[in-house]
Amino acid sequence: MARVALAFSVKPFEDCYLMFLSRSVVASSILVPTLVLAGTNPPQAPQKPHEITEVGHTRNDPFFWLREKDNPEVLKYLEAENRHTESALKHLGKLEETLYKEMRGRIKESDISVPEKIDDYYYYSRAETGKQYASYCRKKGSLDAKEEVLLDENELAKGQKYFRIGTLSVSRDHKLLAYSTDTNGSETYVLRIKSLETGALLPDEIKNCSDSVAWANDNKTLFYDQLDDAHRPYKALQHVLGRSVEQDPTVYEEKDDRFFLEISKSRDNKLIFVSVESELTSEVRFVEADRPDGELRLIRPRENDLLYRVENCGDRFFIVTNENAKNFKIVETPVASPGKENWKDFIPYDPEIKIESVDAFANYLAISERLKGLPAIRIYDLKSGESHEIKFDEPAYEVSLDRNPVFDTHIIRINYSSFITPDSVIDYDMVSRQKELRKEKTVLGGYKKSGYGSERIFAKAEDGVEIPISLVYKKGFKKDGTAPLLLCGYGAYGICSDADFNSNTISLLDRGFVFAIAHIRGGGELGRTWYEDGKLLQKKNTFSDFICCAQYLIDQQYAAPKRVAILGGSAGGLLMGAVMNMRPDLFKTVIAIVPFVDLLNTMSDPSLPLTVTEYEEWGNPADPKYFDYMASYSPYDNVEEKEYPNLLVTAGLNDPRVSYWEPAKWVAKQRALKHQNRILLLKTYMGAGHGGDSGRFDRLKEVAMEYAFAIDTLRDETPRQSSRSGPSRGDISR
Repeated sequence: MARVALAFSVKPFEDCYLMFLSRSVVASSILVPTLVLAGTNPPQAPQKPHEITEVGHTRNDPFFWLREKDNPEVLKYLEAENRHTESALKHLGKLEETLYKEMRGRIKESDISVPEKIDDYYYYSRAETGKQYASYCRKKGSLDAKEEVLLDENELAKGQKYFRIGTLSVSRDHKLLAYSTDTNGSETYVLRIKSLETGALLPDEIKNCSDSVAWANDNKTLFYDQLDDAHRPYKALQHVLGRSVEQDPTVYEEKDDRFFLEISKSRDNKLIFVSVESELTSEVRFVEADRPDGELRLIRPRENDLLYRVENCGDRFFIVTNENAKNFKIVETPVASPGKENWKDFIPYDPEIKIESVDAFANYLAISERLKGLPAIRIYDLKSGESHEIKFDEPAYEVSLDRNPVFDTHIIRINYSSFITPDSVIDYDMVSRQKELRKEKTVLGGYKKSGYGSERIFAKAEDGVEIPISLVYKKGFKKDGTAPLLLCGYGAYGICSDADFNSNTISLLDRGFVFAIAHIRGGGELGRTWYEDGKLLQKKNTFSDFICCAQYLIDQQYAAPKRVAILGGSAGGLLMGAVMNMRPDLFKTVIAIVPFVDLLNTMSDPSLPLTVTEYEEWGNPADPKYFDYMASYSPYDNVEEKEYPNLLVTAGLNDPRVSYWEPAKWVAKQRALKHQNRILLLKTYMGAGHGGDSGRFDRLKEVAMEYAFAIDTLRDETPRQSSRSGPSRGDISR
């Protein structure tokens, strides 16, 4: 769990879009007794002096009180900001509606996923016209057999403002379904068990779960996790159907607050794993799925800066580890004696290739790699020792292995897309090396990939390092410095932001936009060093890289100097805030989605979700060297009197990853500035969390608002409006 935008594998029809995260004088501490709500003026949160002293530094945080979620004045302020945003964007109503209809019009609303055969059943998901959520179904024996609906999200979501499935897991005998639900966006799930023979819910109900679970092979024992007060999955328990949940024994408890726990089951159904991992260290235990009451066995005790992930294959484990291999390598060890003394290199380490993961099958390994900044899949034949790479032709793309639940197979399923190629499901024969396109996502509305072009170019960073940029545009685009640009970035946690397909973006491309992703340091696109060069005391590389990418796109005439919008979410929202402080003149418009912007306050509070485990990502401000460095770029702490770009900010009231008060405080502090000739808006989703609204159509309304804001503010000669008077009411028809 990190400060990332959410994309769940159980949402096959959700068209998610890319969301990527000396100190200044604090704003005046004069107490404002009431919220200003009248007319078109935006609300101004009262300033209440609040001194914070850390490592010899004292700062005043006049908006600290906005953390008080149960304070009626806090909710009153958030609702006032929402009303102001609605009023300020009222003139864009027709444009938002047009964008929404375009984006929804590209969706084949009645659709079905490619079935996945497990034993004698074909499992798949299905969407229906007009319905927000999916149904999960199966057929026995043949695809011509009668359909059995396992779970209809639309029924479960009735009466809920928010609904999200966390996990779906069918028992080994295919008779029981374990599933978990979140109804407020907090990512705190309730786990239920459904009989697939009768359709009835069993009385077993487990609350306060994360989203990992595993069935033992006796079809009655379930391993699940629990969350602590900081929303950290920290404990693995064992539940036997029919037994009181209060009597469930703990099989493992992780007491180090840096580590998150995860439960999984091996592809061959022989083992259940309980893994714990921090940003820098991991540890894995296992138990036989046929003997769920057995004791967990430790593979290798944790060592600082040693990461490893485990796949089993018959009588041996294949392990991806960074031991003496910064970009990771694959080792093997016997299941019977898996300790470090028996670890042996399986494939020679190549520092130019980042090993992301390995998927083990009966006779093959499918190895997910990164090579020269692009994702790749390599197949290794366990019998012959030969290997080959699966080739893809486009300059930038996203490719990944699907779930592939069957162990004894020579066919694997791959998910592929690019900026211009819709999501594609490909079955790959590891023997014949042939691809079979099982499905390419249908994009309605006359979309033709031949009408669009994509490129992969490189900008030079301040220190001379080349930064990849992926970009897409509609053919006919002229590189003459007149086009509007939407540039996205993330750059944190070693996460890769690849050039995948998003049908929503077509609405921008068809209006002449260039859409681009800056693959900046802090991400993992070019390996572990790329990530490490953008974290902790080198975090500012992330920001300067992004600025250099934006400047390069302008210099190379991909974009007009005054028509650049940028977008980032979560830790990518921190990126937005930092570059906005560093180079406010470079950007006309900033869109910050659930932005992680109050870095010092969040990282100084170990009771908050993610704080302790992320000391290894951002630093611990209790250490003066980290405090000083973080204070020098923390977006909230560096707001100062300067002319900032237009800014649209979103928040989720129930967000467990980036607390709602971070974006709220950030906006409130900027409202207290003088002489701001721009648009400044905050939209808080009062019933949602980190991922915004949950329904596939409701989410489109959020995107339509964000895109309309970008389109409107990047128009040629767009007048900059005062943050205190609101935008003009001119009508927009397109």
